[in-house]
Amino acid sequence: MVKLIVVLLTGAIPSLLDTSIVNVAVDTIGRDLHTTVPVIQWVITGYLLSFAMVIPLSGWALSRFGGRAVWMFSLALFLAGSVACGAAWNIDSLIAFRVVQGIGGGMMTPLITTLLVQAVGTSQMGRLMAAISLPIVVVPIFGPVVAGLIITKISWRWIFYVNVPMCLAGLVLAWRHLPGGRPQGGAARIDLTGLALLPPALVGLLYGLAEVSTDGGFAHRGVIIPLSAGIVLLAAYSAHALRTSATPMVDLKLFRLRGFTGASTLLFLAGLSIYGAMLLLPLYFQQVRHDTALTAGLLMVPQGLGSIAPRTLAGQLTDKIGPRLVVLAGVALAAIGTIPFALAGLHTSYWLLGAALVVRGAGLGTATIAVMAGAFGGVSREQVPHASSAIRILQFVGGSFGAAVLVALILDRQAAAHAAAGAAGLATAYAHTFWWCTGFTALALIPALLLAGRPKPAKA
Repeated sequence: MVKLIVVLLTGAIPSLLDTSIVNVAVDTIGRDLHTTVPVIQWVITGYLLSFAMVIPLSGWALSRFGGRAVWMFSLALFLAGSVACGAAWNIDSLIAFRVVQGIGGGMMTPLITTLLVQAVGTSQMGRLMAAISLPIVVVPIFGPVVAGLIITKISWRWIFYVNVPMCLAGLVLAWRHLPGGRPQGGAARIDLTGLALLPPALVGLLYGLAEVSTDGGFAHRGVIIPLSAGIVLLAAYSAHALRTSATPMVDLKLFRLRGFTGASTLLFLAGLSIYGAMLLLPLYFQQVRHDTALTAGLLMVPQGLGSIAPRTLAGQLTDKIGPRLVVLAGVALAAIGTIPFALAGLHTSYWLLGAALVVRGAGLGTATIAVMAGAFGGVSREQVPHASSAIRILQFVGGSFGAAVLVALILDRQAAAHAAAGAAGLATAYAHTFWWCTGFTALALIPALLLAGRPKPAKA
């Protein structure tokens, strides 16, 4: 079991790193490629969205080709995308190659949870999630530090080239230690109709929201058309998913389970809060406080330390008292840790902001462990792969919405509204955006109530 965890996490770390490593580089890449922040955020949004949309394919591919073949193909694709991103010649090519990266990373992610959960069952889910979710939460948090060092010492292009040795090591470990046989039985049917409906639906919704700031409001063709198309395609997917005999990309029937519904909603909001804020925070330090990329990355370390601190306790408490109270406490801490940034000015103490990031990290780490454990409450063993895929999709779709909504829709509009006030106006724009981020975090308190409470004692 330990060997399997090491092999899987070694290959997954580069893709997890790339969910956040670009955040610190956004300002630098924008200047180098002559583009704006609302455009450059698609480098992040495109990665997260493609990451999410291919997650269901991993189950089909696993049943057809076997774990080692799928894992190595996905890792090799991610490696190729990383090299291409480093060589990108303009913003369009960079966005396209980030999508390739996301496809490779998205194929790998659900295999970690699926293989491990099916191996040990769900009785110790809290402790298991505490072990395997540590890099899932911490690696993206420390990504900005790595990016800051690379940008300061070399070039932003090396934030992609740095993946090469890690991917090669992951390929060697997978070749040597993952079983190479194909599974017994036929492969599951792939949901081609779902693939044709859901990704374009989400792209339409995201593009429409991102264009609100560009077009100056919702009442414009560039906003209305993609939003309307996205809504129609999403409705068509919902109707299809409830009728298809194939396994849908997101199995809507799982939402009949109260705990899964609450956990899925929470993960969507957590993705929005985590990845949206992970883009906002480095930008705040660089644009408002005029810190370097390295300094901005180092200033994010307290959040990583905060996320590590409660992990063992959170897993134990989840197994003992159920996920509901643990999640409520974690969400409250995350919201409290975001508020100081909403109140910050041009000269707010770094010590105060660092302490806030510790609290925010502790809250997000605690809530994530408990939510992932709670998502499988009431889920049968046969449903575990589908539930695993669904919650990962919702988490990363939430992240893609977070980057688009918080940056392109809210921050850009606030910055334009307060542009006349200069540096103070920019600080105000960020403060208002962080209030929105706090609100999205606090909103997670509502679905948290749907999670299971204290487990009932076993009958003698």
